[in-house]
Parts: sequence; C-alpha cells; structure tokens
Amino acid sequence: MSGNKMNRPRKRLGFKRWCSHQVLVLMMITSLGFLSGACSVRRYAVNTLADALSQSGKTFSSDNDPQLIRGALPFSLKLVESLLAESPKHQGLLLAACQGFTQYSFAFLQEDADEMEAKDLAGANALRSQARNLYLRARNYGLQGLEVKHPNFAKNLREDSQSAIGKTTVSDVPFLYWTAASWAGAIALSKDNPELIADLPFVEALIDRALKLKEDFDYGAIHTFLIAFEPSRPGAKGDPAARSREHFERAMQLSSGQLASPLVSYAEVISISKQNKTEFQSLLDQALKIDVNARTEWRLQNLIMQHRGRWLLSREGELFVE
Repeated sequence: MSGNKMNRPRKRLGFKRWCSHQVLVLMMITSLGFLSGACSVRRYAVNTLADALSQSGKTFSSDNDPQLIRGALPFSLKLVESLLAESPKHQGLLLAACQGFTQYSFAFLQEDADEMEAKDLAGANALRSQARNLYLRARNYGLQGLEVKHPNFAKNLREDSQSAIGKTTVSDVPFLYWTAASWAGAIALSKDNPELIADLPFVEALIDRALKLKEDFDYGAIHTFLIAFEPSRPGAKGDPAARSREHFERAMQLSSGQLASPLVSYAEVISISKQNKTEFQSLLDQALKIDVNARTEWRLQNLIMQHRGRWLLSREGELFVE
C-alpha cells in the first residue's frame, strides 16, 4: 500500500497539469475572437490547439480514479465541441468527440442507469435517455469524420451501404469502429423506437468493414464489440453464441488476457443467456484478478469494467434460475 500512496500525488499532479492545459486552451479560444481580422492566423491557432486537445485522451486512460474522470470529461468534451465550431473538419477532434461521448455514455450514464433501475426506474430511464442522446451525438461526429474523406458518406450509407463502406480504407477504421459503437449504443437504448432499430444493418456494415480492414484494431476492440453484437445480428446463420465465442477468444489473444472487457462482455451476454452460472463466475473472477497497473494505458478501462463485473456478481441471484 505504501507504493500506491507514493504514486498518488504524482497522478494528481498529472491531472492538475492537464487541467491547467485545458484552462489555457479555453483562454486561448476566447482570445481568438481578437484575431477575426487575420483568418489564417486564427485557423492556425485553432488547429494547433485542436491537435493538442485531440491527443489528451491518454491522460484519462491511465488515471486510477474513474469518478475524477467522470467529472472532468464533460468539460473536456465541450472544449472539443468549441474547437469543432471553429474547425469542423478536424479529424482528430471529430474522432475525440465520437469516442469521448460514446465512452462517457457507456461508462457513466448507462452504468448508473443499470445500477439505479431496481430502486428508481424513472431516474434510470432519464439517464438512459440522456445516454441515448449522447450516443447519437457521438454517431453524428463519427459520420462527420468519415465525410471529411468520403463526401456524403452518411447519405450514401443509407442508399447503398456496401458501396459506401467499400470506399473506406485502413485509416478510416477508428471512425468505422467508434461510429458503429455509438450507433449500437443508441439502438440498444431505443427499444421503443422502430425507426432507430431499423438502422441496425448500418451498424453491421460499419463494424464488418472495420473487421475486414484491421481485425486487430486496438488490441481486439472490434472482436470485443462483436461478442455482444452477434446475438442481435440481423438474418445471420448458425449459432450466434459460437460466433461470440470465436470473437471472445480472439479478443483475449490480442489483449494478452490483460483487458477485462472481453471477459465481462462474454459473461454478461452469453453466460447469462445460456444460464451457465459456473462460467459466469469464472469469467468475472478472472476479470477481477487483472492487475490494473500492469498496463497503465488500460488502467481506467479495466477499473470501469471491473466495477461492472462486481455489480453483475452482486446480481447473481436475479440473473440465474436455480
């Protein structure tokens, strides 16, 4: 424990430096109003700030305090949106917005709604509504990012999805993945919205294209997504659980077993549906044993998923019929 205590001030100092940077960014954004007579200088300043801000995600991902990040993320995301108003085609900012709003919706709003539902259904529904709106905001930023290189991508996707995605390349994979993830998140929270549910084939087209172009993206992120997606894949043949299992095994391989998300996802989606309580317990126990400090760049993600794993274990009696 002494080692953790010694490290704590350093982590806090890193976050304070990040906050100072964000405040500086905000001050510089405000000062840009005085550059209205020098458009090229203004654009250069905006893009320089945008480049710096779009790379700030690493500060979040290595943090050891999810609640601290929960409080900081809205401020950061609004800064991103402020810069996007000045530079709407900046791909770094568009990806940061798509990714950031998706992660915030899942890790905090949707998680809180799930945990709250048993005690406060109205409050849980309000949080899910907010999460759905932010998922859609994220999706729109993702589509906007794809349109920078592929004009009218959103329109073409709806008219002829295979033709539209066929023009994307490996460099588009981050946008393909995060756009699919945000869109799927919105659909999952829209059981009473047939129009949005009807968009599921577009999610399928985006994620399958990402898988084809770079299946090892972000240490198996696409495969982890597909663990939960396979059971809802429209018109697919064969056993969805078997397909999910293949994605689970590949995700574990690509992450060297150091990410909790494939374990928690498979336990929640497949083990529960098959009522395999032993497998459920084993997978979540394995997720909880992951050392969050072994890969600092995954620390925050692992902490969040381990929290969900503990919550799922606490509901074991409700999830499994004896």
